[in-house]
Amino acid sequence: MQLTSFDPFADFYRVFGNGNATMRMDAVRRPEEIELRFDLPGIDPSSIDVTVDRGVLSVSARRSEEYAEGEKPYVRERIMGSFTRRVRLSDSVDAEKIAASYDDGVLRVSVPLTERAQPRKVEISTGAKAEVTA
Repeated sequence: MQLTSFDPFADFYRVFGNGNATMRMDAVRRPEEIELRFDLPGIDPSSIDVTVDRGVLSVSARRSEEYAEGEKPYVRERIMGSFTRRVRLSDSVDAEKIAASYDDGVLRVSVPLTERAQPRKVEISTGAKAEVTA
């Protein structure tokens, strides 16, 4: 399965500084699925949007300013605003069955694999034909 993250402006940000907010992601492969885990601490779940379009999974989120009236940022390291992460999916995923959940600041996206993408054992015969078993 091909699982590629892409950002068309990644080189620009690397050279000129990180002007866009990024989400850290892990991907875990299981026999029937791949689970993507995005770190989104402090994000309101209602601001998270997960979409799949033409083989690209997009995760968007927004963190709003949290300052009360009269407060002015003194040190600001937390990223505010909107950010998006895109992951290109291969043909071996079942896009209709993708599901997402959010808990403890982690968005988990389950990407099921089609049957043809799952590992299978090939029996070795001593004759002219090899038999494939499920």
